Amino acid sequence: MKLASFARNGQNSYGAVVAGGIVDLGALIGKRYPDLKALLAADALAEAAAAVAGRTADCALEAVQMLPVIPNPGKIWCCGLNYADHVRETQRDFTEQPTFFQRYADSQVGHNQPLLRPRESTQLDYEAEIAVIIGKPGRRISRDQAGAHVAGYACYNDGSVRDWQRHTTQFAPGKNFYRTGGFGPWMVTADEIPFGTLMTLSARLNGQEMQRATTDMMLHDIARQIAYVSTVAPLEAGDVIVTGTPGGVGARRNPPVWMKDGDVIEIEIDRVGILRNTIALD
Repeated sequence: MKLASFARNGQNSYGAVVAGGIVDLGALIGKRYPDLKALLAADALAEAAAAVAGRTADCALEAVQMLPVIPNPGKIWCCGLNYADHVRETQRDFTEQPTFFQRYADSQVGHNQPLLRPRESTQLDYEAEIAVIIGKPGRRISRDQAGAHVAGYACYNDGSVRDWQRHTTQFAPGKNFYRTGGFGPWMVTADEIPFGTLMTLSARLNGQEMQRATTDMMLHDIARQIAYVSTVAPLEAGDVIVTGTPGGVGARRNPPVWMKDGDVIEIEIDRVGILRNTIALD
């Protein structure tokens, strides 16, 4: 299934993306599972699939406001410097352990919603990434059991305000400006993408390809990332792991390429779809 969170007629909901639009699962089973995070926490994907079976779309995708796939995650772990070409272009050292930082929920927007360039900076950069959404909770998850904890996958744009990111050695300020990251358009459930499937990730700015990589190019694969962060703290349903960006970011081009008002940035995962956002001034 493809599952998405959205707002319709002033109400937040979630649903299954089908031919012609979206089936509103919030209207069908929302009393038991008020949002997508609650659905995952209850291990109710099979019930959702049964509710959708045979139904036509309640509305077109264009008729709703798409929200971040999980609007209310407990944790968003972001893996930095996880592709060799990105490590080299940043002139950083390769490390034995993965590098992680956190994003906060209000730094994100959904598909077709504007990413906001803060007025304090002109250095808003794109980062194409694969987001892993956790379904089954766990602590100290082994690598060979990691796949059993994945609910699905989505596109992610780890939008970065580079000058603020460089104020200190800590990434957090540049990674958490309000509504600078994209998360969507939907989550493809893990039964449709078997764990370890090779996926291709790319970014296009105003139609020009800026990044392209495959998941076998990761320095720390998804299983390793799940094992690592779940050692630090328990993973809960709805938590998100953003798995790293390849080389080609705007900051490392000559001259640098920054996203500006009116630009269109697209993040594509071949097994998921396309996350599209325009840039607007905050």
